[in-house]
Amino acid sequence: IANGAQPASVAETSQTTGTGIVAATGATAAPPAAGSAAVQPPRLVPRIKIDSAHLGGSISLLGARLDDIVLNDYRDSIDKDSPLVRLLEPSQDKEPAFIQFGWTSDTGAKVPDNATLWTASASALTRAQPVTLSWDNGAGLTFEIALAIDDNYMFTVSQRVRNATDAVVTLKPWSLVRRDYTPETAGYSVLHEGLIGWVDGSQHDVTYSSAKSDGEKHEGVAFTGASTGGWAGFTDKYWLAAVIPDQAQPVNTTYRYFAGGKGAYQVDVVPATAQAVPPHGEAVLTSRAFAGAKIVKLLKQYEETGGITHFSYAVDWGWFFFITKPFFLMLDWFNSVLGNFGLAILAFTICVKGVFFPLANYSYRSMSKMKLLGPKMAAIKEQFKDDQAKQQSEIMKLYKAEKVNPASGCLPMLIQIPVFFSLYKVIFITIEMRQAPFYGWIHDLSAIDPTNVFNAFGLIPFDPSIITPYLHLGLWPLIMGITMFFQQKLNPPPPDPVQAKLFQFMPIIFTFMLARFPAGLVIYWSWNNTLTIAQQWLIMRQTRLSRPGLART
Repeated sequence: IANGAQPASVAETSQTTGTGIVAATGATAAPPAAGSAAVQPPRLVPRIKIDSAHLGGSISLLGARLDDIVLNDYRDSIDKDSPLVRLLEPSQDKEPAFIQFGWTSDTGAKVPDNATLWTASASALTRAQPVTLSWDNGAGLTFEIALAIDDNYMFTVSQRVRNATDAVVTLKPWSLVRRDYTPETAGYSVLHEGLIGWVDGSQHDVTYSSAKSDGEKHEGVAFTGASTGGWAGFTDKYWLAAVIPDQAQPVNTTYRYFAGGKGAYQVDVVPATAQAVPPHGEAVLTSRAFAGAKIVKLLKQYEETGGITHFSYAVDWGWFFFITKPFFLMLDWFNSVLGNFGLAILAFTICVKGVFFPLANYSYRSMSKMKLLGPKMAAIKEQFKDDQAKQQSEIMKLYKAEKVNPASGCLPMLIQIPVFFSLYKVIFITIEMRQAPFYGWIHDLSAIDPTNVFNAFGLIPFDPSIITPYLHLGLWPLIMGITMFFQQKLNPPPPDPVQAKLFQFMPIIFTFMLARFPAGLVIYWSWNNTLTIAQQWLIMRQTRLSRPGLART
């Protein structure tokens, strides 16, 4: 790569050998992983094992690829026999994805490519035993990739070149993450899945569809940016695969799309300036790669102690991060104390009710007075039924005399809306809430209630939701609907008969609507309704005792 240019396509610099291996033909080799997804190395290649506390898998010695990463702590489902989550897969598997490191040269030096078979210093990579991959180009250059892994999901990678010639060799070490397929995403607006990175002082998120459309318009390049440090890769709902350059190193980061096959997406990071390897000397560049779960505390630890700029932003807190992130921290703390995220949600709800108690108290007192004023308002409407202007005037006089604000009844709902959606996002996106159990039949607070009233809660061996998702109605949504119904009974009915009829159906509408939401959110809403009913009942009782004349006509 000359003059800071970005990695080119393999299709432009390579040919396919008889074994299906990509081999460089030009003087300047491109990153071996770039280009068409149609040409791939075989699965059965020499490998070294990855054996750590939280990661398993292997590294391909053909092309030096991290292409087999398994997360030891997470399974595909709550079934104990379900497969472990596989984050990176070899090229001939269903969802091929890998991390790779290499070099390019603008001086004609022979560099390793996808056909290179590396030699390993050990048969396994462990926490206590780093591994060095080495390859001699036969022309005086020895390339080494030293790999070390920490106790979690972070690899430290040192790319070293030893120059035994009498001339200076100029090289650019690069790193990349690639997916040779188009992943199926959840498609929710509250969640970003796709290409992600911290580049040039800000976060750059690009969806797969945008990368495809932009790449097709700009010769495969969906985004490019220059920065010092940062990180870039691919994010899923709970997982992240990213490369992290030296945080003091100016780099060029590029998001790419390549057509053909299932489509291919690539994020590559290249130093802004080339390395000059002196005669009979060496040059080394150290970077990192992350492949694992987006655990909030772990990402923050890497950010603070590892110096990775804004690495915790890999968790999609959204535009209202100043609400969602503190909510999660509260829930996580309660979970550490109570030992259950469901109990943490209940405790969190009590705290939220406590914070907004004065405002809600004012609103509920006003609604209680409104309910007690019902007979007087009915009498005014009857007296001035033929004069709407006089009717409204007398009602407003009554409100003023009794110090009642009819609009205050909206406050509890307005307060609950941002809390509800922030909590929904926390439950939906954080790995800590994934497969977190409650009590009874709730084994995953981030999933919908598994019970269904339409098959008698499992007594009938049939799943009606295969006909339509609206035929799934769990027990917790029913509990929520019941609590909403009783709460509504404590509120004064709207003066408009049409509105009053509509409000009667609101508990039913919300019951079916929330049936498709995570169980943790439905439990929050049910518990919040229960606390609200208790608060309103006490306030109404106090209002009757203190103002018994309100209800008299």
